[in-house]
Amino acid sequence: MAVTADELGTQDIKKLLIKQAVPSSIGILFMSVNILIDTIFVGQWIGSLAIAAVTVVLPITFLISSLGMAIGVGGGSVLSRALGANDREKALHIFGNQIMMTVLLASVFVLFGLFFSDEMLMLFGAKGAIVQPAKEFFIPIIISVPFLALCMMGNNVIRAEGKAKFAMVAMIIPAFVNIALDILFIKYLDLGMFGAALASAISYFTCFLFVFWFFVFKSELRIKIKHFKFQFPVVKEISELSFVTFSRQGVVAILSIILNHTLYTYGGEHSVAIYGIISRMLMFALFPILGITQGFLPIAGFNYGAENYERVKETVQLSIKYAAVLATLIFVVILIFAKPIVAVFTSDSHVIDQTPNALRWVFAASPVIAIQLIGAAYFQAAGKAKKALLLTLSKQGFFLIPLVLILPNFLGIFGVWIAFPIADILSTILTGYFLKKEMNTKLNKTNDGIL
Repeated sequence: MAVTADELGTQDIKKLLIKQAVPSSIGILFMSVNILIDTIFVGQWIGSLAIAAVTVVLPITFLISSLGMAIGVGGGSVLSRALGANDREKALHIFGNQIMMTVLLASVFVLFGLFFSDEMLMLFGAKGAIVQPAKEFFIPIIISVPFLALCMMGNNVIRAEGKAKFAMVAMIIPAFVNIALDILFIKYLDLGMFGAALASAISYFTCFLFVFWFFVFKSELRIKIKHFKFQFPVVKEISELSFVTFSRQGVVAILSIILNHTLYTYGGEHSVAIYGIISRMLMFALFPILGITQGFLPIAGFNYGAENYERVKETVQLSIKYAAVLATLIFVVILIFAKPIVAVFTSDSHVIDQTPNALRWVFAASPVIAIQLIGAAYFQAAGKAKKALLLTLSKQGFFLIPLVLILPNFLGIFGVWIAFPIADILSTILTGYFLKKEMNTKLNKTNDGIL
């Protein structure tokens, strides 16, 4: 049964977190499996260079579509607190503004991407033999990005309403469509990279259709024409928190540029393919932790808006506990089964030989990342944009990018892989400091004062 918005403030936290996190985790799992299988198909049926091409193109498309995710997450935080404060008219205006902001910004960025496609591909690391397959993959994908942006925005609003199961379905549908069309277009019709891109583009559109259906027939947010009007205070509040998520994606894009160029410099096309496999595994293996983080956001945001700080504190503690246990189990699996996992993606012996150890190093600090993810999410849910931005950018921006630029000069390609766990540990220490301070001050308050 779906959770109503009001139940976010009344139900038992353990049960509520499970109800929110499990569907979110399943949705992320299917999205991850979709990307994973997509990578396996292009690797096995087209070649390891195809994996490298996808690794170059996807950061561009995800950067643009993440505008929708950013507006969804940032606006979802504002919307959750509005629902928590029982201000439904504000919630409706927030949603209307989210839709308009997503359509406008995504369209502008897509046009930019189409006009400067060669320059963007080169910037993101398309070199040598990677260039041609990257071009074939890029155009159909970029055209479909506005639909993906609307899906990402809508999915976060669905979760902000407490309807995590519908958000899960929205992520499952395109996964099945993409996998089926991959088999048809790549294996049977032999359309190569263009077929892989076309399958993904159609899957994004099917996701959009489901999200559109939800808001017409199932949502509590029944917006009217009057809500489709830009309101500066609403846009400002959404933008401040959306900037946190988009900045993170922007930093991820910059990191992708630096990684792709560094990997190509120290290891050629094969090293870019190796990172392509590792990046897919990062999304796939960590799906339950990301699911808990997404399930955490509407609960924390609603109760913060309702000033139920004790419930917020309990949500933070339980989320970190559950995520840390799962992250530890995931690390153990990666440690033991790294080589057979890599062999699924490609038959290229060079890639198979080098990837397992790289994979183990990248995941080495997984047991501690729960504090960083939940801590950064808390400040976003609470509407504290500056701290949320600082902590969200800490791993990739403040630590990982400088480490990737410095360490390979001394350690070669190994310097890239060892940079990941070092950045995880440093960002966790930073987030832990701010979160502990918050728990001892703001979250020690109740509606009646200090505990």
